[in-house]
Amino acid sequence: MVVDVAEVVTELKATYTSGKTKSYEWRESQLKALIKMANDHEKEIIEALRSDLNKPEFEAFVHEISTVKSSCKLALKELRRWMSPEKAKTSSTTFPSSAEIVSEPLGVILIISTWNYPFLLSLDPVVGAIAAGNAVVLKPSEIAPATSLLLSKLLGEYMDSSAVKVVEGAVPETTALLEQNWDKIFYTGNGKVGRIVLAAAAKHLTPVILELGGKSPVVVDENINLEVATRRIIGGKWASNCGQTCVSPDYVITTKAFASKLIDALISELEKFYGNEPLKSLDLSRIVNSSHFNRLTKLMDDEKVFGKIVHGGQQDKTNLRIAPTILLDVPEDSMIMNEEIFGPLLPIITVGKIEDSINVIHAREKPLAAYLFTNDKKLMDVFVGSVSAGGLCINDTTLHVIVLPGL
Repeated sequence: MVVDVAEVVTELKATYTSGKTKSYEWRESQLKALIKMANDHEKEIIEALRSDLNKPEFEAFVHEISTVKSSCKLALKELRRWMSPEKAKTSSTTFPSSAEIVSEPLGVILIISTWNYPFLLSLDPVVGAIAAGNAVVLKPSEIAPATSLLLSKLLGEYMDSSAVKVVEGAVPETTALLEQNWDKIFYTGNGKVGRIVLAAAAKHLTPVILELGGKSPVVVDENINLEVATRRIIGGKWASNCGQTCVSPDYVITTKAFASKLIDALISELEKFYGNEPLKSLDLSRIVNSSHFNRLTKLMDDEKVFGKIVHGGQQDKTNLRIAPTILLDVPEDSMIMNEEIFGPLLPIITVGKIEDSINVIHAREKPLAAYLFTNDKKLMDVFVGSVSAGGLCINDTTLHVIVLPGL
């Protein structure tokens, strides 16, 4: 069905202008409706995620469904406080006046979601937009069609359709949406499309949030509990949507002396996670589509990394599956070290001493996340003080993204 995007925006602007979305009662009702939707249709959501990504049920629930509900619960808990005016100090010049800061919604928000966590990354920004009293258009990713269709159906049933709408489609629909004048745009995805979004927003001076990716390093020191560390690296890499996660470990840095021990431990733990035939494991997501599958195999086929695979590398093109793969000492100028991997490949870079890892990280663009495994307090302090990233985590991976104040 062809959607008249301009008409959608006009309707939402009228709803917002009426003041309907600004009340506490409306915001509360919509947040509660999202929780009810997730509870009522948990099985359908899991099935959609299985269809799009072969996502294991445990991952689907923990990483997507429960996280959306947690965001709703946090918003409900804090909503009255967020909406309350904040007292502001005045000076003697304005005596005897008083002043306050009153938070107000921006208006009509466009949310362009992505495919790797298509339920969570569609609805999490919707939660924020609704809690702030805005009207919303959600554009789910066409690369996850089952989840996109389900979101369109469920939001139409559970949410106030005069203020919250879903527009499905691909590039033409997204282009049409970006031609409209929004009060804010929230985009999750890659830098290439992010530039297109920014260019479109600039025509209307629309504020934009871009949630992009990057190459997130993991520094592994020698003085650690190796079994625990490798499990946590596996959890953040392969047990997080088969590495198709923006904050997944992208590459590991460790010392030359410790690399072999780390690799042996990773291989041992990977077998415990996924068995001797990981391509048949029900606990490992598949690659989202043939385009991304071919991109990942191209990284492995690069002549500069020939012979660098020390574990894994098996492929099943028919079912879009790639086994957990470890590469050792890949060149800095190889393709795998010059783009975000976003898949089950994990290069290991070696240095003479662990402190040299800081220079390796500084030589690259700022990562979305950075991780350190060590028991050395001094190294922790140096890492936190000198590594700039979207988020840092010590002795674990990806865990920082679920730390929500107030919960």
